[in-house]
Amino acid sequence: MTAEQPRVTPEPTDETAAETRVLTGNEAAAHGAKLARPEVVSAYPITPQSAISETMAGFVASGELDAKLFRIESEHSAMSSLIGASLTGARTFTATASNGLFYMAEMLHFASGGRLPIVMAVANRAASPPWNVWGDQSDSLSQRDSGWIQLYAENCQEALDLLIQAYRIAESDDVMLPAMVAFDGFQVSHISEPVVIPSQEAVDDFLPPYDPEDSLAQSLVDGDPKAFHHITPPEASFFEYKYRQAQAGERAKDRIEEVDRLFGERFGRRWGGLFDPYRVDDAGVVLVTLGSLTTTAKAVADEYREKDLPVGVLKLRSFRPFPEDELATVLEDVPVVGVVEKDHSFGLTGSVYGDVAAALTNVDGQLTQNFVTGLGGREVTTEHIREMYDALLETHDTGCVDRRSRWVGVSR
Repeated sequence: MTAEQPRVTPEPTDETAAETRVLTGNEAAAHGAKLARPEVVSAYPITPQSAISETMAGFVASGELDAKLFRIESEHSAMSSLIGASLTGARTFTATASNGLFYMAEMLHFASGGRLPIVMAVANRAASPPWNVWGDQSDSLSQRDSGWIQLYAENCQEALDLLIQAYRIAESDDVMLPAMVAFDGFQVSHISEPVVIPSQEAVDDFLPPYDPEDSLAQSLVDGDPKAFHHITPPEASFFEYKYRQAQAGERAKDRIEEVDRLFGERFGRRWGGLFDPYRVDDAGVVLVTLGSLTTTAKAVADEYREKDLPVGVLKLRSFRPFPEDELATVLEDVPVVGVVEKDHSFGLTGSVYGDVAAALTNVDGQLTQNFVTGLGGREVTTEHIREMYDALLETHDTGCVDRRSRWVGVSR
């Protein structure tokens, strides 16, 4: 994506939407997952995503979703069970957060290395200790090297839509990688908004059944049993296998853009593909955001524009694969770029900032600044966003920047 595009939210019609309801982010995510018709759902509750597992269990119990529900004793087992189910050719789903995501970390690598298009919702929550159940993005961002596609939703509607898109992206023949759809705990998971729920028929038309060319079940039907995930010594194909996996991650960029475009054509809502620029074209200062912070940043950007201050926002939707070249193209004429995120890679900067700064390395004269905020669910206010924009505008005027992370909203 190289230019700003208007977001379109049409009135729902009989063809594209069954109804509009007020849903929490968790409920919206569960509805999106249900509409994708997963055949196996693994449920283990953990705050703040418990309502997703509970809602999915209710769909199965009521017969609204024809799926096998695994009531699992741990997150590690939840992902392990889905790996087995996906190997048989089943479409699968689960949800988790924070320490639960860390507990299944080993199996995240098994899922991605096995090229299994499992889809998982992550209601972002702080890493403990100190013990904390409120939202920041430390959990999913810490798993950036696990081989999973990582997509981030700004609000309840995007959480629903992105769950549907994630299946089509992950199951693309030239991708075949697992995908997590992340959204902020409490700021999205527990707020309620009007959400358009597409009809099952419309989603079925958009998302075909999962039918992999090669699976454990198919090999048994064909009378040609196969081994999966067997040991691979250095002189064999391990290196080449990882190369192919990396190439699939690169191809996922095109699929993310394509699927968002096709989704927009079918349902009337586009979210931006890899990222969504807002008032960027003529900006002297741009703030890169991830998740629900985007909404606040846009409101402040509008306020500053009324004062003729040239600020903009770029919402990053895909953190993995990271849109390095695409980001550099859109931001190449922006003198000052800030990155605000709800995480910190200890001993360095925020995780997102490191990748954005690397993408912009070859842009002459460009200055970048990292802002860390909202850890442990600390409220991020419009005043905090103003502090960031004021710092970036000062950098724009003086040409001086502090390359250390600036912690905004912390009591020193």
